[in-house]
Amino acid sequence: MPDLNASQIVFLIAVLVFTVVAAVSDIRTRKIPNRMTVPMCLAGLVYQVAFFQLDGLWAALGGFATGFGILFVLWMIGTAGGGDVKLMGALGPWMGAMLTLKVLFCALVFVTVGTFGIVAYSAISSGVRKTKSQYLKQSSASETTGERQKRRVMAFAAPVALATWSMLAIQFLTGKY
Repeated sequence: MPDLNASQIVFLIAVLVFTVVAAVSDIRTRKIPNRMTVPMCLAGLVYQVAFFQLDGLWAALGGFATGFGILFVLWMIGTAGGGDVKLMGALGPWMGAMLTLKVLFCALVFVTVGTFGIVAYSAISSGVRKTKSQYLKQSSASETTGERQKRRVMAFAAPVALATWSMLAIQFLTGKY
């Protein structure tokens, strides 16, 4: 096991704790509060500048633009929640653009597999009609945020946490960390 330097220890602790807390919050309340994401985003900027100076600043801004930007577009078309946007906007400065993209891709795989599993289980245990009415209801302009949240199959922060840990484990095991 390679020795970790100070920047790696700070990074791992901050990112792992944040993803766990965000996942628990999202699973329990279907919300990721600003009081959690804004400080994490700012701390990521400070971390990058403190350890990597100007290169770190560019990495942080690129990571933020990637994470926040992609999820913002998904939020605009109604396929992501505002907390999901803030979650990736908070993680991006810590991870930089490339790792953020890898985490997003991996999270989408986890969401797809998890959603399929949840819907299949629901169809088997509750019946196809009940599952269809619960998850496949057509959205309308008059649909409230709460109604849309109830229709969501799973919280996005949990797959993001799993994806983050997976990508960090791969980097660690391949020595690219």
